[in-house]
Parts: sequence; C-alpha cells; structure tokens
Amino acid sequence: MEIAGIIDHTLLRADAVKEEVSKLVEEAKQYHFASVCVNPTWVVYAAEQLKGTDVKVCTVIGFPLGATTTAVKAFEAQDAIANGAHEIDMVVNIGALKDGNDDLVEKDIRAVVNAASGKAIVKVIIETCLLTDEEKVRASKLAVAAGADFVKTSTGFSTGGATPEDVAMMRQAVGKDVGVKASGGVRSLEDMNKMVEAGATRIGASSGVKIMQGGQSTSSY
Repeated sequence: MEIAGIIDHTLLRADAVKEEVSKLVEEAKQYHFASVCVNPTWVVYAAEQLKGTDVKVCTVIGFPLGATTTAVKAFEAQDAIANGAHEIDMVVNIGALKDGNDDLVEKDIRAVVNAASGKAIVKVIIETCLLTDEEKVRASKLAVAAGADFVKTSTGFSTGGATPEDVAMMRQAVGKDVGVKASGGVRSLEDMNKMVEAGATRIGASSGVKIMQGGQSTSSY
C-alpha cells in the first residue's frame, strides 16, 4: 500500500481504447494507486469509474510538447477540473525556457496554477532530457515561484525519461516542501527505489502492476 500510494498509474498512448482505460482504472482500484493518469478525453469516464474510491484522476495539459499558448493551457486545466480531474500535469514552454524567457515560463505555469485555484494540484513537467543542468534547475525554481505543487521529470514521449541524478538535482532546486515526480522509464521496483532515494515523492509509470508484483516491464513510460 505504501508503495502503491505514490504511483500515478499511467496510460497516455494516443491509441488507447476504452477497454484499456477500464483495465487501468480497475488495477488502480485493486492496488490503491495514488491516481490514474490519462489523457483529457478520458477524464470524465475515469472520474465516473473511480467515484467513491481513494484513487484520484490525473490528466495532462499542453501535452506532450508544451508549445500551446498560455491561454489554451489555462482553459485545458479548467475544463479537465470541471470534468473531474484532481491533478494536473502540465508541460512547460520548453522553447521559452531555452531562450531564457523566464517571465513567459513562469507566467505559463502560474496561469495553470490559477486555473486550478485550489481545486487540483499542479505538477510541472520540465522534460529533463531536452535541458541542460542549468535549465533543469531554473525550470524547477520557476515552477516553485509560480506556485506549483510538484515538478516532474518527463512526458515519457521525448528522447529520454527520469534519472536519479535529475531527480536529485530537482529536489535540491525545489527544497523539501515541493513534490518531485519521476516519470519515464520507471519499470521496476528497483527503478522506483532509486528515484525515491534520490528525492522523488511521486512516480509516474505504466508499469505500476509489474512494480507491485516485483516484476520488470518493457514499457517506455
């Protein structure tokens, strides 16, 4: 239960069908995962199926590129929350970050935080595989400044996923009061333990059941 309680059981493939989402939900109920993480189109269904349980509904915003406008991200967040989402994982404006446009990056995050307005927690995906160490630290600090609840390593749809080194760097950057979510490539209990030891307080994985069973998954997310 303690392990399950920090796992976001994830299904974000574009071709996911209702049968697969239903299976994800049932597994989340069985193992008492922290949440199911699904694309926005599945939020209403997941929320209906999970009503009355201890499992939250998490969804993704500006996903996976982070290149939608601030207004669109804010609207996406509002819509997702209205549909039953309890947690919002948003992707930063990666290009703006790399351009050094910190004002835009912080404004982008803050708009989603304001849209959530205490109704949902906000996790900020910084996509570590595309960033330098300096950019990872800067992105993490901008997320904190904008009022985010978590920083998150990866979408799972770019060139790489979480590493213990990146998790440790992000933990140092945000301090002890902000969550760190490791996602992308966490396929086993051993992988998960390394992330937790590095400072992760939440794990995003499509391999939640395999992790609980002590197995190894070949899933990329």
